[in-house]
Amino acid sequence: MPKKYLKEFYWKDYVTITFGLLLYAIGLIGFIKPVGIVTGGLAGIALLIEYAVNIPLQYTYFLVNCLLLVVALKILGVKFLIKTIYGVFVLTGLLTVCQMYITAPIVAGEPLLSGVIGAMMCGTGIGLVFSSNGSTGGTDIIVAVINKYKNIAFGRGMLLCDFVIISSSYFLFYDYQKIVYALIVMGVMTYCIDMVINGFRQSVQLLIFSEKYATIATAINSELGRGCTVLDGTGWYTKRPTKVLIVLAKRTEAVVIFRLIKSIDEKAFISQSTVRGVYGEGFDKIRG
Repeated sequence: MPKKYLKEFYWKDYVTITFGLLLYAIGLIGFIKPVGIVTGGLAGIALLIEYAVNIPLQYTYFLVNCLLLVVALKILGVKFLIKTIYGVFVLTGLLTVCQMYITAPIVAGEPLLSGVIGAMMCGTGIGLVFSSNGSTGGTDIIVAVINKYKNIAFGRGMLLCDFVIISSSYFLFYDYQKIVYALIVMGVMTYCIDMVINGFRQSVQLLIFSEKYATIATAINSELGRGCTVLDGTGWYTKRPTKVLIVLAKRTEAVVIFRLIKSIDEKAFISQSTVRGVYGEGFDKIRG
């Protein structure tokens, strides 16, 4: 079945991703970098290298991502990584432009305030990118490769890596205050990401009522790779039999499912609820 239902949303995703990357670049170059704060992930490593040997962070970011993409392309394929490749190239260009035009701190003399504003912009930007199923590369590529073979919670490992990266800045600045500032920045950034995407790692349960249930179920199966369960029901007001679709999906997939349903049947009735845990194929392992 051709993926005809989701094509109209592709350009909107790329606009959202581009805007999110722009926010991230301005927040990083205009607010976080000038006050010597180190973030987590690949951006933090790139900042450390720039602080230490004055190599522009976009060069490190682009080179490391290219190496990661070469490995990931063999495992995940071009189709899966197309938005990541787009994100890496666009963000590299935006970082380069921001480095050229932002030569002084936007907020001078207030390192903590500057860091918090930058964290809010970066977190919001990353949240917008994630909400459109995009990626900024770096550790996101590593997570995608690992999740290809094993559905694990990667949060604790990433948190530990971020803490090590941030703590390493002490050997450059010999200033505990900068480490405290960096931890505050990471907390604000994480909170903003979570606020934008509303808990994208959670799972959702959808109940879909539509006369076009067969078309919707087939589209969800073929285009999203998610299973559906069809239940028999009765509308008590009309006393007519009806079909109810039950879909369990990751929260990041909810927006795409809504778009798909709307493109097929705008009159569909949908109930969405957040579930605390989903166990089985495609989700977490069944607890024993």
